[in-house]
Amino acid sequence: VFLIEYTGPLFIYFLFYFRMTFVYGLDERFTSSPHPVVNLACICHSFHYIKRLIETVFVHRFSRGTMPLRNIVKNCVYYWGFAAWLAYYINHPLYTPPSYGKKQINFAVIMFLLCEAGNFSIHVALSDLRRNGSKTCKIPYPTKNPFTWLFFFVSCPNYTYEVGTWISFTIMTQCVPVGLFTLLCFIQMTIWAKDKHCTYLREFKDYPSHRMPIIPFLL
Repeated sequence: VFLIEYTGPLFIYFLFYFRMTFVYGLDERFTSSPHPVVNLACICHSFHYIKRLIETVFVHRFSRGTMPLRNIVKNCVYYWGFAAWLAYYINHPLYTPPSYGKKQINFAVIMFLLCEAGNFSIHVALSDLRRNGSKTCKIPYPTKNPFTWLFFFVSCPNYTYEVGTWISFTIMTQCVPVGLFTLLCFIQMTIWAKDKHCTYLREFKDYPSHRMPIIPFLL
């Protein structure tokens, strides 16, 4: 399920990035974008989903061996649909670059890379808790990796970094559909984080009381 839902956005995005004539119905003069940020956005979007595929195969340890068949339809509609929606506007011939130019783009790229590194670090740390094949729930703690220090403040820093990734992508592209997608991601991940946080509190009496589900000191 995860391999299929993450592979789709990769190929769907390229249909719009290369401005296929059946998508925009344009002549050859408009088959490439004059804005470098469009190329950068494609690289970042592709990197994000390639990373997800790699994590699915080599990092994640799943507590359940199966999931309902309907999930593949629901998840693919969500990921594939949003990938097409975002790509359509970012790669559109009338797309305009961010208001503050290179400064805004460079800031967003740095933020994007840091959040991606943080997200990967948290996934590795969570995977290490089940290194011996154990499916028992354990309290995750920070490691020597600075990116995992967010565990001091929140229960699900992987979601915190994930939201940060899409916030940075929104800043990079300055595109309304990306912002709406980021908002939906934040809402959904907040729900997941709260559920996980409640599970930790329920199962561990010594669980750190100062941790919040997803945003330090707030939420």
